[in-house]
Amino acid sequence: MNAIEIAKKMETDAIKFYTEAAKKTGYPAGKKMFETVAADERRHLEYVNRLLKGLDVHVEDVHPIENIKTVFEQMKDEMMEKVRATSDELEAFRIAMGMEKEGIEFYRKLLSGASSSKEKILFEKLIKEEEQHYSIFAYTHNFLDDTGNWFMWKEYSIVEG
Repeated sequence: MNAIEIAKKMETDAIKFYTEAAKKTGYPAGKKMFETVAADERRHLEYVNRLLKGLDVHVEDVHPIENIKTVFEQMKDEMMEKVRATSDELEAFRIAMGMEKEGIEFYRKLLSGASSSKEKILFEKLIKEEEQHYSIFAYTHNFLDDTGNWFMWKEYSIVEG
């Protein structure tokens, strides 16, 4: 199996995991988050499939953190009530963080060996999106694990600049 085929399997596995996690998560914002990231992974799979077929890949400029900030703003009142996450939900976010970290490392390896500018552009975009996915899951895990000490996305955006 070559690197692009491995990327296809990784994206397919991520879609399956995030779709299942969305179904099982009782926390409404967490459910929406998993659904949103699954949609991102479907788009990634489309890019990888096009690359496998030797077709042009038009990479959209997507910012997953901005999409999730919108979800958080829409659900702010629900979110600020004391949240009690199950250990399974926390574990799903830990697994998601691990998956995204593996994806980042894998796409970095592909980027270093990329032979065309199209591949380089694609892998750079995928790395950025996977990094944002990792941040989304890490912040959500921290929120669910210790709601009282977590800061909202608006404060995060101030810190981030």
